[in-house]
Amino acid sequence: MDLELSGKVALVTGSSRGIGRGIAQALHDEGCLVILNGRDPETLFQSSQTVGGRYVVGDVCVFEQARIVVDTARKLIGKIDIVVANVGSGASVPAGTENSEEWSRMLNLNLASAVNTISASREALAESHGVALCVSSICGLSVLGAPLAYSAAKAALNSYVRGVSAVLAKDDVRVVGLAPGNVLFPGSTWEHKLREDQDAVKRMLDANVPLRRLGTMAEIANVAAFLCSPKASFMTGTVVTVDGGQIRI
Repeated sequence: MDLELSGKVALVTGSSRGIGRGIAQALHDEGCLVILNGRDPETLFQSSQTVGGRYVVGDVCVFEQARIVVDTARKLIGKIDIVVANVGSGASVPAGTENSEEWSRMLNLNLASAVNTISASREALAESHGVALCVSSICGLSVLGAPLAYSAAKAALNSYVRGVSAVLAKDDVRVVGLAPGNVLFPGSTWEHKLREDQDAVKRMLDANVPLRRLGTMAEIANVAAFLCSPKASFMTGTVVTVDGGQIRI
């Protein structure tokens, strides 16, 4: 299927590795001019070599830096059609042991990073009648044993997607969310768990995931590319799960 993305300009935050890099690659493969973003210049440069060489260093958890990232990306090509807010992390402390600093850190990483990015890119997206995609998690949809602060932040992100979509729709801008399940990619938590105890992972999958396997980065990225494309033009304010059937709501 031609997703009609050729020539579109996409800024993907948190894209030096993992799911963000996978989404950037999928958009590039569909013909997008992709601009990567991350905090580490060396990793970002290396990753950018496979997706056109364009990147902007900056921490979008800080609004002032998010504004600079968006403005710099916009100047590189002249417009932004797609913004993918992918920055986030599930690495936290056991539930009930969070202090105020940990709550703030997790909310900044998993909620403020997306809010900052979309707020900073609102004008550019309005000009292009573009789309913003927020990468969430199924942990924001159900209690799955993930760190509490992470799950709560992703639940807030899902709520943000639903709420802000009505606001930005006035400018013909779509906002959608993507909630991956258990995904295997280089450096992922699941790669580590498989090395540690492959049988335990298999038992978990058999018990909780109807498809009984981990997802791939490509499977997440392909859905992301579709959501960012004109083929999904009647979708806004929704959070799409890609999880092998784990969350049945």
